Amino acid sequence: MSARGQVSAGELLQLVRSGRAVTRGALQQATGLSRATVGQRLDRLFRAGWLREGAGGPVGSPLGGRPSITLEFDDSHAVVLAADLETRHARAAVLSLTGEILAEHSGTLVVEDGPDAVLGDLGHWFGELLEKAGHRAEEVCGIGLAVPGPVDTVSGRVVQPPIMPGWDGYDIRGRLARAFTETTGAPPVPVLVDNDANLMAYGEQRTGFPDCSAFVLVKVSTGIGAGVVVDGSLFRGIDGGAGDIGHIRVGAEALCRCGSYGCLAAVASGGAVARRLAEDGVPAASGSDVRDLLAAGHPAASALAREAGRQVGDVLATVVTLLNPGVLMIAGDLAGTAFLTGVRELLYQRALPRSTAHLHVVTSRLGERAGLVGAGALVVEHLYAPERVEERLMALGV
Repeated sequence: MSARGQVSAGELLQLVRSGRAVTRGALQQATGLSRATVGQRLDRLFRAGWLREGAGGPVGSPLGGRPSITLEFDDSHAVVLAADLETRHARAAVLSLTGEILAEHSGTLVVEDGPDAVLGDLGHWFGELLEKAGHRAEEVCGIGLAVPGPVDTVSGRVVQPPIMPGWDGYDIRGRLARAFTETTGAPPVPVLVDNDANLMAYGEQRTGFPDCSAFVLVKVSTGIGAGVVVDGSLFRGIDGGAGDIGHIRVGAEALCRCGSYGCLAAVASGGAVARRLAEDGVPAASGSDVRDLLAAGHPAASALAREAGRQVGDVLATVVTLLNPGVLMIAGDLAGTAFLTGVRELLYQRALPRSTAHLHVVTSRLGERAGLVGAGALVVEHLYAPERVEERLMALGV
């Protein structure tokens, strides 16, 4: 927080949103600002429509005197659009600023068709979803997009994505902003892009494990990737490459889609299990086909999923030893009993007991919505960060 006397309206909003100070008196106590200064800065937030008086009634002020009215972040003044791309399928939604899904759509979108076509289709989906949710395009404050590849978050471009041919270095932000405008006629809005496992981890940690200071999610679908949340923030590495565990070499001879041999994803992903099933005469072409076979209790699929889980668990023993997380979440097409059993077998066998003593190994709670929730939360945290609040208030003239 800024020095006392320099605390901004954005920092006051952050205190209210986090629940650390929800009355005028509590804000005075937390910041050292005078009552008049707090009132002036809160007035800007009220005029912008970002703050409201709470419905819970008055509470006692830490400074004494008569009870104070609680303050709340007003999530009704805008909505967020979010989409989660997989290799052959996508989901999109309209969300409130507090993460409630107001309208949702899923359908076939093939990333191999290229970014121009796929992002154009998403723009049309967004227009239809806004109509379904009963919101105007002008109410949208931003768009979040999850993609199945490594992302340079500074530029919003994917970097050498193994399963996204034609997307390397493409201006995703610009194209999706244009698609939104072309479909709705509304002005462009900020677009944020991140890796799907990152955003799944962000959504799951914030909604289900907010007190976990080190959280790891591993998504096993067409490929394998991990998202890491440390102290409430995504850990991406220096250029978005953190968590790309699917390309750790495990000594096998299988050719990976990245062009190398022996990657974990080449032997233990949903795509790899599907290929092995197909070789044995079982109709399976993708991780989603394997998911359906597992749900039906197919014995060969279950056996291969357990074997894949053991291979992933062997790698995760190193991940757990390095990061010492409190929660390790398994998500994606293979995240069922057979795969989880295999993960546990090797993880607890190979990792040091101290690293796993307080570790909870769980499966996804948000399911297929995790990426959407994480993408929406990423947009909200970006737009309502204290420094950005000041910029936006000035642009609104308040």
